[in-house]
Amino acid sequence: MLSYWVSIIMGIVEGLTEFLPVSSTGHMILAQALLGIPEDDAVMKTFEVVIQLGAILAVVVIYWNRILLLFGLKKDTSRVGKRKLNLIHIIIGILPAGIVGLLFNHWIEEKLFSPKTVLLSLVVGGVMFIIAEKTTKRPTAENLDEITYRQAFYIGLYQILAVVWPGFSRSGATIAGGMLSGVSRGAAADFTFILAIPLMFAASALSLLKAYKLLTPDMLGFFVVGFIVSFIVALLAVVTFIKLVSRIPLTYFAYYRFVLAILFAIYIFMS
Repeated sequence: MLSYWVSIIMGIVEGLTEFLPVSSTGHMILAQALLGIPEDDAVMKTFEVVIQLGAILAVVVIYWNRILLLFGLKKDTSRVGKRKLNLIHIIIGILPAGIVGLLFNHWIEEKLFSPKTVLLSLVVGGVMFIIAEKTTKRPTAENLDEITYRQAFYIGLYQILAVVWPGFSRSGATIAGGMLSGVSRGAAADFTFILAIPLMFAASALSLLKAYKLLTPDMLGFFVVGFIVSFIVALLAVVTFIKLVSRIPLTYFAYYRFVLAILFAIYIFMS
C-alpha cells in the first residue's frame, strides 16, 4: 500500500498546498482517501510530519537572507533609519497560536480532525477571504518592515483559527488576518511564511517525538522520497505564489476552497 508512488503523490500534495491558502490538511485527507489509505494509519501520520519538514526547509531556503537579518547575522544598510521587522515581531506573531497549540494539541487532534470539520472550515475560511478582499482599504504596512507590533499580534490571533480548526489553512488565516489588520497582501504573505518556520518546526518536532518508533529502517526510503519531493515542490510553489500574490486576490482561492468543499461533501456522503 505504502509504495514509492504514494510517497511521491503525497509529497507533491504537501508541497503544493502547505503554504497556499487552500488547506493542506483538507488535500491530504482527500488524497489519502483516493489512495485507499485509512485516516488513522499510524505510519502515514508520521510520514505527513516528515514531508511537512521538507516543506518548511523550502521556506528556510527562500527566506535565508531575512532569517540572517532577524538574528543579526547579516547587516542591512538599506533600511537605516526605518522600522525593521525583528524577532519581537516573530515572537508576538507565534505566541498566541503556540500557546493554544501546546494547551489543546491532544484535544484538537482527538476531537477536531475529521472530514466534516475540514469541510466546514474550507467554507468558513473562503468566506473570510472574500470579506478580507472586499473590506480591506489602503494598507498601512506595504512591506515586511512596516508591520507594527500590534499588527503582528493581530495576525497571531487570526492564526489561532488554523490551530484549532483543521482545514482552515494557516497561511490563509494569517494572510487574510493581516489584510484585515492593515497589512498588504504581499507583506502578509511574506510574514506568514516566516512565521511558519518556528511554528511548524515546533509542531513537527512534537509529533515526531510521539511517533519516532515508526521511523524504521525498512521505511527509510519511503520517508526520504516524500521529504525530497515535498521540499522541491514547496520551493516552486512558494516562489510562484510570492510572484503572483500581489496580483491574485484571495477571492480566487476562496472559490477553489468552495469547490474542494463540494468534493469533501461527496467524499463524506460516499464514505
